[in-house]
Amino acid sequence: MDIAVLDKQTLTCEGDVDFSPIEKLGNVRWLRIRSEDDIIRGARGCTAVLCNKILITRRVLESLPEVKYVGVFATGYNNVDLRAARELGVTVTNVPGYSGAAVAQHVMALILHFYSKADVYDRAVRAGEWEAQDCFSYFPYPMHEVCGKTLGIFGFGDIGKRVAKAAAALDMKVLVHTRTLPGNCPYELVGKKELFSRSDVLTLHCPLTEQTEKLINKDTLALMKSGAILINTARGGLVDEDALYDALTSGRIKAAALDVLGQEPPRANRLIGLDNCVITPHVAWAPAETRNRLVSLAAKNLTAYMCGMPINTI
Repeated sequence: MDIAVLDKQTLTCEGDVDFSPIEKLGNVRWLRIRSEDDIIRGARGCTAVLCNKILITRRVLESLPEVKYVGVFATGYNNVDLRAARELGVTVTNVPGYSGAAVAQHVMALILHFYSKADVYDRAVRAGEWEAQDCFSYFPYPMHEVCGKTLGIFGFGDIGKRVAKAAAALDMKVLVHTRTLPGNCPYELVGKKELFSRSDVLTLHCPLTEQTEKLINKDTLALMKSGAILINTARGGLVDEDALYDALTSGRIKAAALDVLGQEPPRANRLIGLDNCVITPHVAWAPAETRNRLVSLAAKNLTAYMCGMPINTI
């Protein structure tokens, strides 16, 4: 089988990922893609296409009739035209659950950034602020306990469950809003408006769909506490960035931490540089262990398809 991998560069840094599980499955073309035409030229003759965030449009699929399989190196799959794939008989798979531990870890790091200020105090020490004191302790930058604070979780899949467990271990009060009510949920289930209004920290763990696009907007931000913190490690399209900018600069909410933006890499994004907005470059999923797991599971998806028993189909 000829296999086209469209964006290997998004999966590895300095050779820290083992791609042999994929290389064992056929003749692999490692392509660097900048346009639809690059995909069409580079993947011609391939049966399978593997990609991360490259857009697989109707035009691409119609121009490559030999492609019968698209494997996404991600849990989210909004980069693939699923309607076109169904009409053209193309199997599409994703990799659910591979990044739960990593993303939950990143969410907690972002929350603790605001409450513990470890990075702020590290910079202060490096700048000589502590050694300039005559007291053993130095704490001019306000810190707060997460214990007793309310964490609202929008979406309760694998990542949402892991975040809830980590937060509960720190004695946070956990609220959950989810489309499909889980059985035996140990946390309080609430409606959307209640989630927004009661949360000290609101974290998003839902897919980007027509129903969730710009979930965070002027109206929903108006429901939140003035001291609330928004965390988004899911998809940038969940947030109306203009509305969030207004909320952050007006004091409508206290702060935000974003690992994803509407345009990536960003271009002239007003949120960058705000003192109360922390932005990381879409890295919650990126620990080396997580990326190696992702490639291995993507290879298992393709292997199952080749054996006539596809798994994780969308």
